[in-house]
Amino acid sequence: MISRLDGSRAPGPSRAASSRSIAAIWAILLSLFMNSKDSAIVAVAVAPTAGPAGHDAARGTALAFLGVLAFSGSFPATAFAMRGFDPWLVGVGRAAVAGVIALACLKAARLPLVPPRSHWPAYAVISAGVVFGFPVFSGLALHLGASTSHAAVVIALLPAATAIGAVLRAGERPKPLFWAACAAGAAAVTAFTLTRGAAGAASAASAASAASAAWAAWADVLLVGALVSAAAGYTEGGRLSRGTPGWQVISYALVLSLPLTVPITAVLAATTPIDPAPDALAGLAYVSLISMFLGFIPWYAGLARGGIARAGQTQLTQPLLTLLWAWTLLGERYGAATVVTAVAVLVCVAVTQRTRA
Repeated sequence: MISRLDGSRAPGPSRAASSRSIAAIWAILLSLFMNSKDSAIVAVAVAPTAGPAGHDAARGTALAFLGVLAFSGSFPATAFAMRGFDPWLVGVGRAAVAGVIALACLKAARLPLVPPRSHWPAYAVISAGVVFGFPVFSGLALHLGASTSHAAVVIALLPAATAIGAVLRAGERPKPLFWAACAAGAAAVTAFTLTRGAAGAASAASAASAASAAWAAWADVLLVGALVSAAAGYTEGGRLSRGTPGWQVISYALVLSLPLTVPITAVLAATTPIDPAPDALAGLAYVSLISMFLGFIPWYAGLARGGIARAGQTQLTQPLLTLLWAWTLLGERYGAATVVTAVAVLVCVAVTQRTRA
């Protein structure tokens, strides 16, 4: 069925059975993340919708959590990848690899390889946010010395930022408590980062230590950039997923970015040191396949079904999951201040999600 939706001619007799088999298998896989209204191939105009029904909302929350579970391993996997690859290569190369996979998926499903031109501005925002912005900013932050546990705490404000994006794009009217909780969460993260920088400076008696503290401050700035980038990409992708299946949204964003990601990756691969150790390759494979592509399939589908703000609440679990992976895989230690800040931010973000209307 999928093989005929693009209006192309049927393949020759020797390829017909193979094409039908591929299409059938692909339809089964995609049906896991699509309901009847998602099956339309032609994108429709995106407009604010009423709140999702209970069953759809619950399913959307479950799908969104699968995406969060995939994303929670991104920081540890990035740390592993940078053991053998330049941070710029990891940040851009993962999008190039994922883009090639997305292109193959679109061709296998016999879909157009580019979205309607009317949606290109929205895809430009998604590309700038989650294809380039978040991967590059977060990778550079880790390269400058931010631990995965510290990065997880700073990025914990991402659910609130995504909810704010949903409010602005959907025209919702938040209650004053919403903004109060956002301010409290921002204050908690700011106090944490400033205290960390002050402690580093106090214990740094040498010029080298002072320089290290300065790099740590820049790492926090990069993490904020990653936060804003992801929030923009999540919000716009969630909106488009109301009329276009989520897997197609991320696929189109990746494919439209290929003219930039492929040549940049080729140049970086030829000019930067590469040590393809098993752990580095495993980390690069994870961020390319899971973080950059497969994780977005249930994530965008969940945002579309459950609502951007409501389903986005599942991101509250991401910092704690990342801390768990950092402790399990990297052996990182984090003090009571990190845990207390993470819990405080989670409470604040929970309030923003519950008072979004």
